[in-house]
Amino acid sequence: MEMGFQIFMGHQTKQNNMSVHIASVATQLPEFYRETKDIIPLVNVWLHDQDSRFKRKVVKIFEGAAVDKRYSIMNPEDVFTQTTFEDKNNIYQREVKKLGKQALVKALDKAKWNAQSLDFIITVSCTGIMIPSLDAYLINDLKLKQDIVRLPVTEMGCVAGISGMIYAKKFLESQPNKRAAVIAVESPTSTFQLDDYSMANMVSAAIFGDGAACVLLSSEDNHIGPRIVGEKMYHFYDETNMMGFDLTNGGLKMILDPKVPETIAAHFPNIVHPFLKENNTSIEHVDHLVFHPGGKKIVQTVEELFGKLGKNINDTKEVLRLYGNMSSATVLYVLERFMDRNPQKGEKGIMLSFGPGFSAQRILLEW
Repeated sequence: MEMGFQIFMGHQTKQNNMSVHIASVATQLPEFYRETKDIIPLVNVWLHDQDSRFKRKVVKIFEGAAVDKRYSIMNPEDVFTQTTFEDKNNIYQREVKKLGKQALVKALDKAKWNAQSLDFIITVSCTGIMIPSLDAYLINDLKLKQDIVRLPVTEMGCVAGISGMIYAKKFLESQPNKRAAVIAVESPTSTFQLDDYSMANMVSAAIFGDGAACVLLSSEDNHIGPRIVGEKMYHFYDETNMMGFDLTNGGLKMILDPKVPETIAAHFPNIVHPFLKENNTSIEHVDHLVFHPGGKKIVQTVEELFGKLGKNINDTKEVLRLYGNMSSATVLYVLERFMDRNPQKGEKGIMLSFGPGFSAQRILLEW
């Protein structure tokens, strides 16, 4: 019995040391887009019967959100048109299938992989409801392996892009020569509530946009992409009401506590430094910050915290400016920018995102 246990533990230890690398990252934007200056007239029409002071405040939120443009799965005029939750969700179902397939095919092409070579598929989304989940449709559309392992990740919001990568890493590190795909597709515009005049809804409308991304990972030996050195989740106690959705008759209603930035700041040292120390490094030796652009105030908070450590999050700010917050997919847009630059061998990067729970997720990369 003891020998059997030792053999099992030895086998487990060996497997847990197996390297997992990122093979490619690809992004896919929806068809429709508007610059923020062209969204303002739609906001004014939407709020036409509201108090003028309130309207000016909301317009200032849009103008000051640090988002120049955002994309959407439907015409922006339709976003501001009163329809049912069913109507919006039907558009969500139709469009995320397209975007998910496009992102996956792009990533496969970048890595020069065949779709049939995938062993594990994870799909990530929180902005609509679809059963069966997106992965089932991708298996059919691309004729993936009939025994491929599939995992839909839902209800985790902005943090879930990294969550999906963590789950893929856990799968791959125990199995040699396997391949995984993580596909994140989000449409926050599908959740927009026209009859909700709360500040949470106004802020979310000002910062969110739609988008999709895919990251491919592998436990094969012959990889040149960055290695996942470590990964870990961090859960904030007693903060479940800080961020998320309420399901109402009209759809998914945004929950967004204005205390999010200060809560992140209070936990920041415990989120970053022990994680890096566990992986035998420190922030001084991290070259690249792959941070999820949650919104202007969160970005400013984290920029100040990292700035004190001599680091910048310029790519995060640029992704926010160009696309807005696309929930779980957004951090993969930031990752793609670094991947496309081909960092030098030995350089390190930390991926970091926050989301409902309240939760932080971290991945340490080494090129």
